[in-house]
Amino acid sequence: MSQIKALGFSTQNVRAVNGGFVVEGDMLLTKEMLATEAGYGTLRVGGEEQYRTTKLVTRLPRTLTVSLSSQFPAAYSAAIDEAILRYNNANLQLHFTRVANDAASDLPVKYSASLGAGVLGQSGGFPSGGNPAPGFTLVPSVINSTNTNYIGTIMAHEMGHCIGMRHTDYYNRAYSCGGSTANEGASNVGAILIPGTPSLAEPNSWMLACVGNGVNRPFTANDLTALTYLY
Repeated sequence: MSQIKALGFSTQNVRAVNGGFVVEGDMLLTKEMLATEAGYGTLRVGGEEQYRTTKLVTRLPRTLTVSLSSQFPAAYSAAIDEAILRYNNANLQLHFTRVANDAASDLPVKYSASLGAGVLGQSGGFPSGGNPAPGFTLVPSVINSTNTNYIGTIMAHEMGHCIGMRHTDYYNRAYSCGGSTANEGASNVGAILIPGTPSLAEPNSWMLACVGNGVNRPFTANDLTALTYLY
């Protein structure tokens, strides 16, 4: 728990899973990540601005491949195409393309019957060695929808973690999830303010911790500022 806190993540509702621990609902911290002691000089704690980790995808420009497990319902095929399109329409140096072979994919989207009560999905972690996290897992029975834009929003969110994005409201998870305020306090790494993003709340960001059923969150102007600054 002290390692999790030192990296700047909430120690509330931590879940032990294969390969590490899930924090803040959907982010996997591997045991290797917990053992690191990275630092960053311009950390800022406060507000609900767009935030990133110290770990990003490198060797740009670059194309990342995305695959979808055949176990998913048909609606998920259109949704992953929508999520990919949102990123590619941002004209970043990071491009995404869909492939059929999971084994050859940078970001495989994996199917699960359950990740715990109410959990929609879980990222595979954050970038490591300049490469993205190895995809993410979704639970269709919890998502319980065939709405392309809603599922695409969830997918784009998990892709955001895979390329190094934190929750926009990491400092006050209650902003999008409700419940009690979770103040993680200062830390030496884990939530770096992206220059050019606002100090006020961002109510429609694709990286808010929680999303209401059926809600569509395409990239806002501030989301695009954050992505453009990084990639």
